[in-house]
This record gives sequence, structure tokens and C-alpha cells, in this order.
Amino acid sequence: MKQKFILIILFIFYLNIYFLFSQNESLNIRKNIILSSDFLFNSLKKDSIQKPQSDETFPQIKDETLLPVSIHSQQTFSEDELLKFSDEECKFCKVDRLDSLLQTWYYYSGRDTINFIQPNERNNINGILPDSVYEERLRKIISPIELSYNKIVQKFLDQYVKNGKWTAPKLLGLSYRYFPIFEQKLDAYNMPIELKYLAVIESALNPIAKSSSGASGLWQFMFQTGKGFGLEINSFVDERMDIEKSTETACKYLKKLKETYNDWILAIAAYNCGPGTVNNAIRRAGGKTNYWEIYPYLPYETRNYVPRFIAVTYLFECGFEHGYKPEPFSFYTDIDIVMVRKELHFAQLDSVLGISIEQSRELNPQYKMDIIPAKAKPYPLRLRHQYVAKFIELEDSIYAFKDSVFFNPQKYNYKPNEHYDEDFPTAAQPEGTTELKYTVKSGDVIGLIASWYDVRNNELKAWNGIGNTIRVGDVLKVYIPNDKVNKYKNINTMSFEEKQKSVGVDASTNKVIETPLDPNYEYYIIKSGDSPYSIATRYEVSLDELLQINNITNPSSLKIGQKIKLRKK
Repeated sequence: MKQKFILIILFIFYLNIYFLFSQNESLNIRKNIILSSDFLFNSLKKDSIQKPQSDETFPQIKDETLLPVSIHSQQTFSEDELLKFSDEECKFCKVDRLDSLLQTWYYYSGRDTINFIQPNERNNINGILPDSVYEERLRKIISPIELSYNKIVQKFLDQYVKNGKWTAPKLLGLSYRYFPIFEQKLDAYNMPIELKYLAVIESALNPIAKSSSGASGLWQFMFQTGKGFGLEINSFVDERMDIEKSTETACKYLKKLKETYNDWILAIAAYNCGPGTVNNAIRRAGGKTNYWEIYPYLPYETRNYVPRFIAVTYLFECGFEHGYKPEPFSFYTDIDIVMVRKELHFAQLDSVLGISIEQSRELNPQYKMDIIPAKAKPYPLRLRHQYVAKFIELEDSIYAFKDSVFFNPQKYNYKPNEHYDEDFPTAAQPEGTTELKYTVKSGDVIGLIASWYDVRNNELKAWNGIGNTIRVGDVLKVYIPNDKVNKYKNINTMSFEEKQKSVGVDASTNKVIETPLDPNYEYYIIKSGDSPYSIATRYEVSLDELLQINNITNPSSLKIGQKIKLRKK
């Protein structure tokens, strides 16, 4: 029995060897035929053949290309088998191998089928070279940016060059669309042209890329950073996705970072994680300002960012020496700009001029909802040159086409029923209080009345079941603590000047009346956004004591410019 078992094992072993050689030593090993060495070893140890329970027993399959025979097909083909397919069939190879950002861009722009380079061209890539060759070629790249070589950089050279035969050609193809714009802007700012490669690692040259942290566009600006540099970002427009404006902003930001650190590599690191994080790393490194010396103190993503930039620079500068070719990619070069002066939907361009929505999106990725919201100001629209004259000729017709469908003017004209009266719930009288009445007079507003009685606006509205609107002659209920009734019982009969004076305000100037300051106390002048709590926290004083020494019972009654006591000297 044992001899039969050994014979069976030997038969399987030689069958595997035969299969490997029949596939020209391909790495595309089929799961359902080849048993892993671990499985064979375990079988011999246990003196019995065991059926594997999961796919984890088998070696990982690499470099398969999915070619759907039908929508639900799961059939796979090796590269050698792909050589047998026609050019037309190869167009439908799935995009699964490409970076997800690349895939998103192609679907967004309506390019559902892509002209792949042939598999035999991919197999001509020569990435298996000694590390010394990579180092020598990297040193020959002419750039003011220090392109260091080390094992960390080599790891990303392996990723982008040695193993980049699926993504690299696509990126090389897209670069013909975007790099001329980047180069023109960088040259205008007198900055290294190689900085254009940052957009590759930021967004894979996808103008609508959006990260999980909220960064958007080719250059991946965060919301506040984009706004800070003057980019328009709202529900309809996001200029972080505008190719030219975002590139201009990237140039300004990188130039500012270079002026801060006087080092392009540190500027690139700060572009990724922010100057504050780089400054912290420099402090933790004892004041050293070399990227590789502060490397251990940087976030994980930034530690990979600069080596990734160097590897991508190598790919674009030296990729042809490895046999890389750009993926065939058609894009529009005959682009003009017209100004849109009324609200416009891309579907109107499609219906009147025959410009597909996908083409309008590709040329104008900054308009998030396919709408140009030109209400208060004109907005740019990029069109192919052949459509410009027609747009100018039919501009009014384009705006008018189904405008009531796309922009219904009636939605802005709805009016509530004139007899409708809002019904606000009325709050109950608090315990320990006395009800006083106040008759609304001309010029009164909720805030003033609340300040005269030292109560909150919301309390006054809740007690009377009202909103923000009051009318002359309305009688309001005000609940005052029992021990303060005498102080406020005459408010209703006072003149406006007397009421304002009671809260320390000059009615003629509407400014706080200056009262003599107690020389025994330090004082603080109230500013916008201040509260007793924030003041007490900032100056390390007791909140209760702060309220007590200033006789503050209603914190919301503080006014900008008012002086309050902080502490005794």
C-alpha cells in the first residue's frame, strides 16, 4: 500500500514538472492542476493523500488578464493565449489591472472601451536589471531636484518599472494630455519641470480623483487649502478639478514651500503632509534638514511619498530604455473657451449642438453636477473649436432649450399662505419666578427686550410661543426671579434711553457706557466670539468667580467692547 502511495506522489510530481515546461516556464500556474510543495510535503508526512480544503493551499496566480466572453463570464486567459486574440478582441480586456483612479476616469469620460497595446508589447518590457543600472540611470537625470537612490527608492522602482507593465503605459499615454499644461505653468513660475510627476502619484492623472480624506483633483488639494488659494468650491463648482486653475495653485503652493525650506525634496514632503508635520519632524531630528535624516520621524505616507516621486520620475525619464510605450489614447487638442452668462446644463449642449455630455465633462471636470451656475457672474466653458461659432450663433437658443425643465423658475416664487400663522409651543413658567408684562413699542426687537430683562432670547420666545417677529402692541410675558422683581418691574414704563442706560449702553451712540474702572482689578475687553467660559479658560481664572465679580447672570448679555474684571492685581 505504501509503495502504491509513493508511486502516486511521484506521478503527480512529474506531471507538474511536465506542465511547467509545457507552459514555457510561465508564472501563470493553474490552481486546478498544480499542487503546492507545502501540500505535497504535508501529504508525505501524514502517509495519506488529503484533498485541499481551500484555495489558500495553492500558489497565487499572477499576471492574468480578464477577457469577458459574456457579461457574467469568469473565464481567464494567460498572456500567451491573449496573443491569439484579434486586435478588436483585445480592446475589450477589462481594466481591472489599472489603478482604480485610472478606471474611474475612463468611465467618467465615457470611454468604455480602451485601445490596449498588445500583450506581446507588454512582454517586451525589460525590468529585470541589476540595481546598479537603475542607480546609474537615475543619477544621469538632469534636474535641480535631488533624486537619491537607496533600497527604499528601489522598492518603488520595482513597483512602477519592474512590475508596471499594466499601469505605466496608461500613465504614459495620459501624460500627453496633461503634461504640456503642467510644463507651461511650471516654466512660467521658473520651477523644475520634473514637479509635473507629482500629479501622477497624487491622482494617477485623474482630474476627478477624490481621496477618502476629501482631497480632490489632479493635485489633490484639501477643501481649506483650495479655498485659501482662491479656488472656487461650492455645490456646483469645484475648481480643484479645473486642470489649469488647480495646476496654477499647485505651482503657487510648491513655490511657497520651496521658499520656506530652500529644498525641493522637503517642499515635496510638505506638499504631502503639510509644513507643520515636516517642522515637527525636523525638531524631533534635532534640527536636521535633510529629508533622509528626518525620514524616521515623518508619517508613513510621507515616508513613501518622496521615494515614490523619484521612482515615477525615473519611469517617465527612462521608461523607454525598458521598452515602455504609451497606451494609445485619443484626446482633444483643438480646445477653445467661451464664457457662459446664464445657467447652462450639459444636456442643453447635447440637444442643441450635439456635444455629448461625456465630452463636456471631460473638458470641464470642475462642474460637479453637469451644470454651469452662471447666475451672478460668467463662467468658462471649454469646447472643441468646431463648436465655438455655433455656440455664439445659437447661444440664446441653448439657454432657452427646456430651461423650465432644467431650471424651473417657479421654485423660487413659492409664497406661504398669507393667512398662515406659525404655531410655536409655549414654555411653562419656571419655578421661583414672577410674571411681568411688556408691551412691544416701535423700534423694539427680541434681543433688546431680552437684554433689558437679563434673560435669553430663546427663553423670551419660548415663553410667548413666538418666532423672531414681533409687532408693536404685542404683550409679552417675562418671567423674573422673585428676588429681582423690583429691579425690572418698571422696565415697561421706561423710555428707550432709560432702558438702554439700565444695561450700560448709551442710546445715542449705541456703545457701552464707560464706567470708572476699579484700580484693584485687571480688566479684559470683550471681543467677537468671546464667552465667560473661553475667557476664564484662556486666563486661568475661576468661571464662577469671573461671573460673580462682574455681576454677570446672563452670559449672552456680554457686548463687544465691554470691559470686565479678570482678577485682583
